[in-house]
Amino acid sequence: MIKKFGLLLVILQFTACTELQNLAGTLAESGALTNAQIGQGLKDALEIGIGKGSDRLSMTDGYLKSQYKVLLPPEAQKVTKKLRDLGFGQLEDKLIQRINRGAEDAAKKAKPIFVSAIKSMSFDDAMNILMGEKNSATNFLNNSTRTSLYNEFSPVINNSLDKVEANKLWSEIVDKYNKIPFITKVNPDLGDYVTNQALNGLFSMVEKEELNIRSNVSARSTDLLKKVFAKQDN
Repeated sequence: MIKKFGLLLVILQFTACTELQNLAGTLAESGALTNAQIGQGLKDALEIGIGKGSDRLSMTDGYLKSQYKVLLPPEAQKVTKKLRDLGFGQLEDKLIQRINRGAEDAAKKAKPIFVSAIKSMSFDDAMNILMGEKNSATNFLNNSTRTSLYNEFSPVINNSLDKVEANKLWSEIVDKYNKIPFITKVNPDLGDYVTNQALNGLFSMVEKEELNIRSNVSARSTDLLKKVFAKQDN
């Protein structure tokens, strides 16, 4: 068994395309890990990271009281600063709380979209992730799911913003601001902004979990994960 894992550790040092192709056959012949096991190990790692990331962010205060807190867009900050000076400071606090509640609500929808992308990932995709940078899995998901996630997140975010009356409050804030004489009127798309910020926070959380699995042995919750990532322990 030690010899088999030793073979895996040596082979996984190489990054050239031909060496990656030889990896599959060598592992299969040695009985160490099959192509399917390597691919499944990476998929397990991604599902673990995504599950933890999206679950944490979807909790109450998952966004609001974390480093992924969604702040107001620059245009809104200009508006709320002016209104705060005029005695409407509490509106900003309410709006920030409500847009983060919307983001937390939408985060519940992320996992199935990610899992679908993971299940369709090829063996070559898995090997490129394993042999790539420490955030290769996160980058893969960002590139392959960002657009579809936005399309799915956007209506959820806007519905959530409506549910917590954030859009209504934002309209009231903009209305008050636009009535101030001699100012440039504003009306940024709050839903688009919150959607993109929520996705940025989600991918950041997934990346954090990916790095944890790659560097922390105790985070590898299955024997397969331990075998696939064993090379990084040396």
